[in-house]
Amino acid sequence: MSRINISSGSPLEQPIGFSRAVRIGDIIAVAGTAPLALDGTTACPGDVYGQTKRCLEITQKAIEEAGGKLEHVIRTRIMLTDISRRQEAARAHGEFFSEIRPACTFVEVRGFIRPDWLVETEADCVLG
Repeated sequence: MSRINISSGSPLEQPIGFSRAVRIGDIIAVAGTAPLALDGTTACPGDVYGQTKRCLEITQKAIEEAGGKLEHVIRTRIMLTDISRRQEAARAHGEFFSEIRPACTFVEVRGFIRPDWLVETEADCVLG
């Protein structure tokens, strides 16, 4: 099967050795997506809702570049540094997925590469 690697242009992709998303056949996997603004800074500092929304915008773009649509998402993962703020992240998630309703997991993590990142997201898709 052919493999398509999708880049988001993140400066972290090359040194770490990862792609924003990878498509093999009918499967698209979107890597942990941080709330990066277009200029490489952290989007929406201190705002879990805004950061989650930004992560999901990046995710949607990667899925579309790989030939998919949000409707193809079967699983999302929302990783938060403070699980007590999950409702803020859930609100943003619902704006993208309330009709699609993928399997979804919220987990608390100790931290991310940058200390001002409050959330990262992942997504898995099946086309067809």
